[in-house]
Amino acid sequence: MSITVAPGLQGRTVSRPSLTASTIDAMFALLSTHFTGADRATFEVDLAEKNLVILLEDDDGVLRGFSTLVTYDTTAAGESVRVVYSGDTIVDRAWWGSSALARTWIQTVQSLRPQDGRELYWLLLTSGFRTYRFLPVFFREFYPCCDAAEAVRRADRTEVRQLADAIARERFGSRYDADTGIVRFDRPYVLAGDLLDVPDGKTADPHVRYFLERNPGFVAGDELVCLTRIDADNLTPAGRRMARRCVVEAGSLVMEAGSLDPA
Repeated sequence: MSITVAPGLQGRTVSRPSLTASTIDAMFALLSTHFTGADRATFEVDLAEKNLVILLEDDDGVLRGFSTLVTYDTTAAGESVRVVYSGDTIVDRAWWGSSALARTWIQTVQSLRPQDGRELYWLLLTSGFRTYRFLPVFFREFYPCCDAAEAVRRADRTEVRQLADAIARERFGSRYDADTGIVRFDRPYVLAGDLLDVPDGKTADPHVRYFLERNPGFVAGDELVCLTRIDADNLTPAGRRMARRCVVEAGSLVMEAGSLDPA
């Protein structure tokens, strides 16, 4: 289990089998306030496929957010890589300003890197521009991306797209449309109420504008397939700062635990 702390909010990563019934109930309740069409049976099936869960709790221990993860190895594109796939991810809107999710997530995935030198990739499905914006904030290169500078790396971009296609086909089968890069589930979650709205001025952000162009069906729950390589050399300055803070926090936790050992 990993733990990180942000003002007023604590993030911890636990194994999915260790979740209590009351925590699962709280997770679904939180999901239901942010999406229409949230179905308990679908939620539980999706949760059962994951092996890790990030829990975000306030100072009173109340669940304020969560993210489910599964890690697996694949040779879908002809070479062995490790994939971290994010499932349901929710943060109570009252806590959107907290960095607890980002810090706990980065700390968690850093511990999942293969020890044999293979690459680690993050597979993300998103039906909202807010989640998509996480990519350019923390990663230099990712797919799909609007950055014109990617044009000078056309071969690399094609290779990443082929990897994204192969992984998505393997995981989602016929629900994945390779022409658009979109996954359409039989029972999609649709962002609730005003979460579907794009605030005035947001389309001035090229990444938001690009997401809306690539996934116009987000209003019906369409999910855009995104892929990025998780490595120190692919982090933005903001990503590197977050990673350094995670290392410091992890070291502090080790020291704290060590102080409890008998002399």
